[in-house]
Amino acid sequence: MELTEINVRDPFILPYDGKYYLFGTRARTCWGKADGFDGYVSSDLKTWDGPFEVFHKPDDFWADKNYWAPEVHEYQGAFYMFATFNSEAKDMKGTMILKADTPLGPYRLHSEGKITPDEWNCLDGTFYVDKAGKPYMVFSHEWVDLQDGEICAVELSSDLKRAISTPRTLFKASMAKPWVSPIKHRLFEGPVYVTDGPFMHRLPDGSLIMLWASFSEGNYAEGIAHSDNGDITGNWTIDEMPLFDKDGGHGMLFKDYEGHLYLVLHQPNKTPEEHPVLIPLSEEGLCK
Repeated sequence: MELTEINVRDPFILPYDGKYYLFGTRARTCWGKADGFDGYVSSDLKTWDGPFEVFHKPDDFWADKNYWAPEVHEYQGAFYMFATFNSEAKDMKGTMILKADTPLGPYRLHSEGKITPDEWNCLDGTFYVDKAGKPYMVFSHEWVDLQDGEICAVELSSDLKRAISTPRTLFKASMAKPWVSPIKHRLFEGPVYVTDGPFMHRLPDGSLIMLWASFSEGNYAEGIAHSDNGDITGNWTIDEMPLFDKDGGHGMLFKDYEGHLYLVLHQPNKTPEEHPVLIPLSEEGLCK
């Protein structure tokens, strides 16, 4: 398969052991009932084998809809999938952590329930390890709770089974003015601002940036936030212009085996037409 034939949202690419592993939200079940995640494998980023089901809903699992944004990170000799789930019964989405011995799984439930607070609507958890080796999850506290969506961070236990701190708000979506634009929704009378898909990346000079997605002039868009102390504990500011605003987003960064940096995101932001898109980048262009 080529990337144009892979119908997923929220793409994530893990380079490991000479190959590339692609994960994403199944577009055909994104907005309703869902039961699993798939993986794809490539040796050249052009042609891909798959899909291979890497997680399937256990019989007694609480979640039965909105299986979103699976990210896979290697950590302490295992592979951990951060993924968002929801249920018809409760309709309160949150991020959990799954674990496997290989990139293609099978992934098993690992965290003690949701990492995100049960009383919040949260999504798009991503993994970050600070300079001292402490693990964190960065996630979106969804606009349906707040009207102005937030990006938050919570410290994790060393085994990634639970949160061991209260969530800290890093920034709000409206802080991305002038480029961020609101949407309208029946839940609120005023403007709604969206935060999606955070992803952490350290630049060669040691500075820490975060990719995240929102809307700009009606198009799904990708922005960059910067920490002022090079770590998760810093104060975050957002670039005045988006990194990408051509109706694509929920992106992440990775380097190929030749050292070239890529942004991967889904485009267009329209079901069922979305697919992964690779965009070469320069790290110098990401510096503030």
